[in-house]
Amino acid sequence: MAAAALLKVAQVETKDGILTNPRKVFDNMIFKAICLQFEQESKNLSTAGIVNALKAFVQLRVDPWSNLMVRLLSESQERAEKGEMNIQYLCMLGRCLLEIEGPECAMLKPVMDQVLQKKINDWTPEEIAMVYGLLQAGLGEKGQYQGLLNQMHEATVSKASQMNPTLISSILTALVDLKQTQALPLVINLCKNSIRCMPHFTDEELVNVIVALTNFGHSDKYFTEALERHVPRMVFTMSPELVSRVMEYCSKRLILSKPIFDAVAESFVYNSENCTTLQIAQQIIPFGELNYLPPNAASMFRRLEKILSSRFSQFQPQILLKLLHSCILLERFPVNFVAKIFSPYFIQQLQDNAVGGHSDRYTSKDQSGNVDKFVLALLTQLFLTVSLECPFYEGPRLLPKYRVKSFSASGQSLETMVDVHLYNRVKSGLIDLLGARMYFASHVLSPYCYTLDVEIKLDEEGFVLAASSHEEVHRRIALCIDGQKRFCSNTHKLLGKESIKQRHLRLLGYEVIQIPFYEFDNLSYKEEIVEYLHKKIFPHTYRLNW
Repeated sequence: MAAAALLKVAQVETKDGILTNPRKVFDNMIFKAICLQFEQESKNLSTAGIVNALKAFVQLRVDPWSNLMVRLLSESQERAEKGEMNIQYLCMLGRCLLEIEGPECAMLKPVMDQVLQKKINDWTPEEIAMVYGLLQAGLGEKGQYQGLLNQMHEATVSKASQMNPTLISSILTALVDLKQTQALPLVINLCKNSIRCMPHFTDEELVNVIVALTNFGHSDKYFTEALERHVPRMVFTMSPELVSRVMEYCSKRLILSKPIFDAVAESFVYNSENCTTLQIAQQIIPFGELNYLPPNAASMFRRLEKILSSRFSQFQPQILLKLLHSCILLERFPVNFVAKIFSPYFIQQLQDNAVGGHSDRYTSKDQSGNVDKFVLALLTQLFLTVSLECPFYEGPRLLPKYRVKSFSASGQSLETMVDVHLYNRVKSGLIDLLGARMYFASHVLSPYCYTLDVEIKLDEEGFVLAASSHEEVHRRIALCIDGQKRFCSNTHKLLGKESIKQRHLRLLGYEVIQIPFYEFDNLSYKEEIVEYLHKKIFPHTYRLNW
C-alpha cells in the first residue's frame, strides 16, 4: 500500500518526467518516514512492493546511490537471480535499471537471463507487451536480443485476437522503434485485429497504429473501410494529430477515400485554427497528391488562404512550398503568395533549411547546403504553372539558376517512371502499327522539363515523320503510357503529378493521348493491340496494312 501511495505521489508531482516541486516532496515528514521504512525493511517487502517502490523513487529522481536505492536494488537483484520474479516484475525492474544507468547497466543481464528462461508461449498478451516495451526502452538497440524478438513475433501472431486496443497500439509502436521490418506477418495480423478495436482506440492509440502501418508500408482494404466508418463520425472531435496521420496514411498508400477526404475537408473549415502548420500541410497536401477536390473545395481553399495570409511566416519553407504546390495540382493557383516564394529571401530560407533541422516526408535535405533538387523541381513546376495558367501574374519570376531541366529523378520525383512491361507491349504494337521503330521516339526529354513516354511527329498533312526529323513538324503526339503506379491504388484516377503533366503538355501544344493500363491489359492478341492503338492515335484515319 505504501508503494502504491508512492507511485501516486510520483504521478501527481511529476510532469513530463520532471519533479515540479522537489522540496515539497522530499521535506515531507511522512515521505521521509516511508523512505526510512523501505530502507530498513527491504528484505521484508513483497516483490510487488519492491518494484513499485523502485519505480516511484526513479520517477521522483531519488539519488540512485543513496542507501535507500542501493538496498532496494540489491534486494531486487537477489530475487531476480533466484527466479522469484514473474515477467511483469522483471520488466518493471528492467525499466527502472534503464532509467538509472541505461542499457549498459550490469544488473540488466540477470534480469534478461530470467526473461529468456520463461516459456514465451505461456506469456499473457499483457506480458508480451511489457517485454516489447522493455526492449523498446533501450535493450533492443543495435539488434540485441533479436532471437528473442523473432520468437515473440511468432508467438504474438497467435495471441493477437486476445489483445485490447492499448496492447495492439503499444506493440505496433515497439515494432516501429525496434525497426522490425521482417515482422510484417505480425503487423498484418495486428492490423486485422485493430479493425474490431477501431471504435475503442483513444486518439493517441489510433495515431500509433496508423503511424506503424504507414511506416511498414502496409494497407488493408478492411482497415480502410473501418476508417471510412470511424473518421466521418468522429472527425469533429478527433485530435488534429490523428486527422493529420489518417490523411498521411491515405496519401502514402495512395488510397483515395472519398468518405475520409470529404469529412476531413469539412472539419478543416471549422477546426484548422487548432492545427499546427505541419498538421495543416498534412491534411491539405494529400488532396493535391491524390488529385481530389471535395464537395466543399471552395470553402476549404478560402479557409486555407486565410490561414496562409495570417500565418505565412510560421510555416517551414519546404512545407509551405509543398503546400502551395499541392494547390496547383488541383488547378487552385496561389498567385497571392508565389511572389514571396520566388523572392531571393525565400530561396535563401530554403537553402538555410537544407542542412540540419527537423526532417520528415515534407522536407528534403542536401548535406552540401544547396537547395535539394526535388525542392528545385517543385519551384520550377510552380513557375511553369504560373507562366502557362496565370498569364495575368506580373510578380517576380524564378531565376534561371534555380530551374531544373528535368522533372524525372531517382527517389522523389514529379513524374512516375513508365512501367517497363506495359511500355514494351505498347512499343511492339506501335512498330506493327507504324511499320518501323524509326517512326517514334521513347523517353524524350521535352524543353519543358517533362519526359514523354513516346513522341510521334506528324507533318502538315498528317503523315508520320521519322523521330529524328526536325523540319516540317506540324503536330507532336505525346503518348502517356500510364501503368498502375500512376493512379490512386483503389481507383482509375490519375495522381495529381500525372494529371498536371498531361494538362501542361496540352497547353504546350502537344496532342496528349493516354494509354491506361486498365484498357491495355485487356488486349491479348497482336491484332487487338494494333487496332486499339490505331483508334487511340489516329481515330479519323483509315489504316494501311503493312
